[in-house]
Amino acid sequence: GKSRWFEFELGPKSVITRPAGGYKMPGPGFHEITGLAWSGAGAVKRVEVSTDGGRTWKDAQLHDPIARKAHTRFSSPWNWNGEEAILQSRCTDDQGTVQPTMAEVAKLWGVGDVDYFRQTTQVVGDFNAIQPWKVNKDGSVQNALF
Repeated sequence: GKSRWFEFELGPKSVITRPAGGYKMPGPGFHEITGLAWSGAGAVKRVEVSTDGGRTWKDAQLHDPIARKAHTRFSSPWNWNGEEAILQSRCTDDQGTVQPTMAEVAKLWGVGDVDYFRQTTQVVGDFNAIQPWKVNKDGSVQNALF
Protein backbone atom coordinates (compact mmCIF):
# COMPACT_ATOMS: atom_id res chain seq x y z
CA GLY A 1 0.00 0.00 0.00
CA LYS A 2 3.01 2.31 0.02
CA SER A 3 4.12 2.04 -3.60
CA ARG A 4 4.88 5.78 -3.82
CA TRP A 5 8.00 5.05 -1.76
CA PHE A 6 9.52 3.55 -4.89
CA GLU A 7 8.17 6.10 -7.36
CA PHE A 8 10.82 8.37 -8.86
CA GLU A 9 8.58 10.37 -11.20
CA LEU A 10 7.39 13.58 -9.60
CA GLY A 11 3.67 14.16 -9.97
CA PRO A 12 2.15 17.46 -11.06
CA LYS A 13 3.08 20.37 -8.82
CA SER A 14 2.41 24.08 -8.81
CA VAL A 15 3.31 26.80 -6.37
CA ILE A 16 2.31 30.43 -6.14
CA THR A 17 5.48 32.51 -6.03
CA ARG A 18 3.76 35.90 -5.57
CA PRO A 19 2.19 36.68 -3.25
CA ALA A 20 3.88 34.04 -1.09
CA GLY A 21 5.40 33.64 2.36
CA GLY A 22 7.15 36.76 3.62
CA TYR A 23 5.51 39.04 1.03
CA LYS A 24 3.58 42.10 2.20
CA MET A 25 0.60 43.10 0.03
CA PRO A 26 0.72 46.88 -0.60
CA GLY A 27 -3.03 47.14 -0.02
CA PRO A 28 -6.42 46.10 -1.38
CA GLY A 29 -7.05 46.29 -5.12
CA PHE A 30 -5.79 44.60 -8.24
CA HIS A 31 -2.92 42.11 -7.89
CA GLU A 32 -1.50 39.47 -10.17
CA ILE A 33 -1.01 35.99 -8.71
CA THR A 34 2.01 34.33 -10.34
CA GLY A 35 3.76 31.01 -9.98
CA LEU A 36 5.43 27.96 -11.47
CA ALA A 37 4.02 24.54 -12.38
CA TRP A 38 5.69 21.34 -13.57
CA SER A 39 5.23 17.57 -13.89
CA GLY A 40 7.67 14.69 -14.05
CA ALA A 41 5.27 12.79 -16.31
CA GLY A 42 4.82 15.29 -19.11
CA ALA A 43 3.71 18.83 -19.83
CA VAL A 44 1.53 21.14 -17.75
CA LYS A 45 -1.92 21.18 -19.33
CA ARG A 46 -3.81 23.38 -16.85
CA VAL A 47 -3.29 25.40 -13.68
CA GLU A 48 -6.19 26.59 -11.55
CA VAL A 49 -6.05 29.23 -8.81
CA SER A 50 -8.29 29.57 -5.77
CA THR A 51 -8.48 32.69 -3.59
CA ASP A 52 -11.03 31.24 -1.16
CA GLY A 53 -9.26 28.21 0.29
CA GLY A 54 -10.24 25.81 -2.50
CA ARG A 55 -14.01 26.36 -2.54
CA THR A 56 -13.86 27.75 -6.08
CA TRP A 57 -11.20 27.53 -8.80
CA LYS A 58 -10.41 29.67 -11.85
CA ASP A 59 -8.15 28.77 -14.78
CA ALA A 60 -4.85 30.62 -14.76
CA GLN A 61 -3.07 31.76 -17.91
CA LEU A 62 -0.13 29.54 -18.89
CA HIS A 63 2.88 31.35 -20.38
CA ASP A 64 5.03 29.96 -23.19
CA PRO A 65 7.12 27.98 -23.56
CA ILE A 66 5.22 24.94 -22.27
CA ALA A 67 7.51 21.92 -22.50
CA ARG A 68 7.51 18.38 -21.12
CA LYS A 69 9.11 17.97 -17.69
CA ALA A 70 9.91 21.67 -17.46
CA HIS A 71 8.73 24.65 -15.44
CA THR A 72 5.74 26.54 -16.82
CA ARG A 73 4.96 30.03 -15.56
CA PHE A 74 1.33 30.93 -14.82
CA SER A 75 -0.58 34.03 -13.76
CA SER A 76 -4.07 34.99 -12.68
CA PRO A 77 -5.60 38.42 -11.96
CA TRP A 78 -7.00 38.97 -8.47
CA ASN A 79 -8.87 41.87 -6.94
CA TRP A 80 -8.09 41.63 -3.22
CA ASN A 81 -10.78 43.16 -1.01
CA GLY A 82 -8.52 43.52 2.04
CA GLU A 83 -10.04 40.56 3.87
CA GLU A 84 -8.21 37.39 4.95
CA ALA A 85 -7.75 34.98 2.02
CA ILE A 86 -6.24 31.55 1.34
CA LEU A 87 -4.47 31.33 -2.02
CA GLN A 88 -3.86 27.98 -3.71
CA SER A 89 -2.90 26.66 -7.12
CA ARG A 90 -3.29 23.18 -8.57
CA CYS A 91 -1.76 21.70 -11.68
CA THR A 92 -3.07 19.11 -14.13
CA ASP A 93 -0.59 17.51 -16.53
CA ASP A 94 -1.12 16.14 -20.03
CA GLN A 95 -1.57 12.64 -18.56
CA GLY A 96 -4.70 13.88 -16.74
CA THR A 97 -3.11 13.66 -13.27
CA VAL A 98 -4.21 16.41 -10.88
CA GLN A 99 -2.02 17.81 -8.11
CA PRO A 100 -3.33 16.37 -4.80
CA THR A 101 -4.51 18.20 -1.71
CA MET A 102 -2.67 17.83 1.59
CA ALA A 103 -5.53 15.59 2.81
CA GLU A 104 -5.14 13.29 -0.21
CA VAL A 105 -1.38 12.94 0.31
CA ALA A 106 -1.79 12.33 4.05
CA LYS A 107 -4.45 9.67 3.37
CA LEU A 108 -2.08 7.92 0.93
CA TRP A 109 0.53 7.74 3.69
CA GLY A 110 -2.04 6.69 6.33
CA VAL A 111 -1.66 9.73 8.59
CA GLY A 112 -3.77 12.76 9.45
CA ASP A 113 -3.19 16.12 7.77
CA VAL A 114 -1.63 17.68 10.86
CA ASP A 115 0.57 14.63 11.51
CA TYR A 116 1.97 14.30 7.99
CA PHE A 117 5.28 16.07 8.59
CA ARG A 118 5.80 14.40 11.98
CA GLN A 119 4.90 10.83 10.99
CA THR A 120 6.35 10.35 7.52
CA THR A 121 9.91 10.17 6.32
CA GLN A 122 9.06 11.17 2.75
CA VAL A 123 11.69 13.35 1.13
CA VAL A 124 10.34 16.90 1.02
CA GLY A 125 11.51 17.25 -2.60
CA ASP A 126 8.93 14.60 -3.59
CA PHE A 127 6.09 16.43 -1.84
CA ASN A 128 3.61 17.63 -4.48
CA ALA A 129 0.55 18.56 -2.42
CA ILE A 130 -1.16 21.91 -2.93
CA GLN A 131 0.67 24.71 -1.05
CA PRO A 132 -1.74 27.22 0.52
CA TRP A 133 -0.71 30.78 1.39
CA LYS A 134 -2.68 32.83 3.93
CA VAL A 135 -3.09 36.53 3.21
CA ASN A 136 -3.82 38.33 6.49
CA LYS A 137 -5.89 41.52 6.76
CA ASP A 138 -2.69 43.54 7.22
CA GLY A 139 -1.42 42.22 3.88
CA SER A 140 1.22 39.91 5.30
CA VAL A 141 1.47 36.47 3.68
CA GLN A 142 2.36 33.27 5.50
CA ASN A 143 2.47 29.52 4.95
CA ALA A 144 -1.03 28.16 5.64
CA LEU A 145 0.09 24.53 6.08
CA PHE A 146 1.41 25.20 9.60
